[in-house]
Amino acid sequence: MSSTSAISQTSGTASGQAHKKLAILGCGKLGTILLQGFLEHGLLSAAEAVATVQHEDRCESLSASLGGVAVSTNNRESVRGAPTVLIAVKPQIMAQVLEEIAPAITPGTLVISVVASTTLAFLQEKLGKDVAIIRAMPNTPAMVGAAMTALAAGKTTTHEQLESTRKLFESVGRVAIVDEKHMDAITALSASGPAFVFVILESLAEAGVKVGLPRELATTLAAQTLYGSAQLALQTGHHPALLKDAVTTPAGCTIEGLIELEKGGLRVTLMNAVIKTAARAKELMSNG
Repeated sequence: MSSTSAISQTSGTASGQAHKKLAILGCGKLGTILLQGFLEHGLLSAAEAVATVQHEDRCESLSASLGGVAVSTNNRESVRGAPTVLIAVKPQIMAQVLEEIAPAITPGTLVISVVASTTLAFLQEKLGKDVAIIRAMPNTPAMVGAAMTALAAGKTTTHEQLESTRKLFESVGRVAIVDEKHMDAITALSASGPAFVFVILESLAEAGVKVGLPRELATTLAAQTLYGSAQLALQTGHHPALLKDAVTTPAGCTIEGLIELEKGGLRVTLMNAVIKTAARAKELMSNG
């Protein structure tokens, strides 16, 4: 069986799409990254996908960049006949989009939402109790196949639908199946986390320039150091403190730098960044 079985098929046609498998609503940065990953890993072909954008002037250029995927501004027509729908719109317009597409969503359709702070209960209420719902929270390293995605399934979602969704997101990185109650924290740690890491990367590179390194070399050294350190933590499973201690020799260079990090409050600043971001995610959910 080919890898394209990760997405259910339908024998019908809609919007000129034969055997349409997937509709992505809101093909902005994240939606485009995900669709490119699915296409590149052979989970579906360009002819089996449709995508939507908010502004019509983007349709032609986006379609060309995605190898001919049909792109329009019509969300309702795009989901019609698609067994799997992935929603990647901004949280502020989520309710409007759900109301627009609900009449075209049939029982048994799998709807995957990557929209922050939109609960399974809200999605189920808007789309109906017979629609399978999964919340997914990926991050932008999906662009290079290194995403971290969390999945939380609704009550009507089958094991097969959850597994097919897992396969979709495994094409762009790692996947964890979680309880929905953790989603705000996951939004803060892994979805917003790349922004925090890039600040650290930028700071390390700037420091390299300050001590005499060419900027390009400093950036490469800093990026590879972060990448290698992450790989070491993932592959060994060792606690970060143990890995840190392995680098830190008595009366050596590293301990001097660690003391400065403690003086600057790096540890508590990063903790507070995640805590504040999680609180904002919860606030957005309440306002929604």
